[in-house]
Amino acid sequence: MIVDLPDTTVSKISRALVNVREEGGAVALGRVLTLIILTREAAVEEVIEAANDASREHPMRVIVVMLQDGYDEESRLDAQIRVGGDAGASEVVTLRAFGDAGRSNLESLVTGLLLPDAPVVVWWPNRTPENISKTSIGRIAQRRITDAAAQSDPSAFVAGLGAQYAPGDTDLAWTRLTRWREQLAAILDQPPYEPVLGVRVRGASDSPSTALLAAWLRLTLDVPVDWAYLDADEWPHGIKSVALVRASGEVLLERPTPGAAILTQPGQPSHELAFPRRTLRECLAEELRRLDPDVLYGRVITEGWQLLGSPSTKETQDR
Repeated sequence: MIVDLPDTTVSKISRALVNVREEGGAVALGRVLTLIILTREAAVEEVIEAANDASREHPMRVIVVMLQDGYDEESRLDAQIRVGGDAGASEVVTLRAFGDAGRSNLESLVTGLLLPDAPVVVWWPNRTPENISKTSIGRIAQRRITDAAAQSDPSAFVAGLGAQYAPGDTDLAWTRLTRWREQLAAILDQPPYEPVLGVRVRGASDSPSTALLAAWLRLTLDVPVDWAYLDADEWPHGIKSVALVRASGEVLLERPTPGAAILTQPGQPSHELAFPRRTLRECLAEELRRLDPDVLYGRVITEGWQLLGSPSTKETQDR
């Protein structure tokens, strides 16, 4: 069911939500959190679809705020309510704020629509303010999710995460590393139990996850990490390879193609592993599983990043 509410107010939207539940049989019972999404118009359906899919694991109320770029327009708030088959296991409220309604405190647009006594998570899937924890929306949230890969300069964005970090912040570039971190941890838990002497990480130039993986390995293993971005003609997207250097030889986890990886270890046959890139829905659902601060992420983008150093240059890689 979809209900359009043109030129409306927050109080009218709240009453409409109650009416929709009473008339259509939709209920708010079991909603575990409120997810606020601040996005641009062009990406709204993609992020709503990801939130709807994630809601099957985390029933929630989704509030999507789309700020319009026109500043000469008359102040107006348009809304739409989606429930039932159009909203997965959630209820979705989309807000389009025009004129002064979009320039005022964003908190006032959503406060009256939050689920009572439920955690608040804010997600910036694309356009992201400089210091998210200091924004009016960020201050009311337990968790704040950004996506370095969606920024105009992903490598610069991820390099600045530590300077503005506050407990509760996280980034989907970190979430996309889960399979890599699990696989590398499994390798180190198997014989031979030799110390790692050094690490080499390679990834695409548009992959901020490459830098975060290098920083995590530098922090957890406390060994030198040689990391670099590859040109697009060498590798198009995501992480390409990780090598762990030991006295007995090199352990290499490398993607020959974007959907698979090959694990090569000294004295053992190679293993081919399924390694598809994680979907937006998978990453969002994982982040919603925990509403407490991700302490390890905070240490990686602060301590780990300071220890890591700059990426290798092309000349260094060719030596």
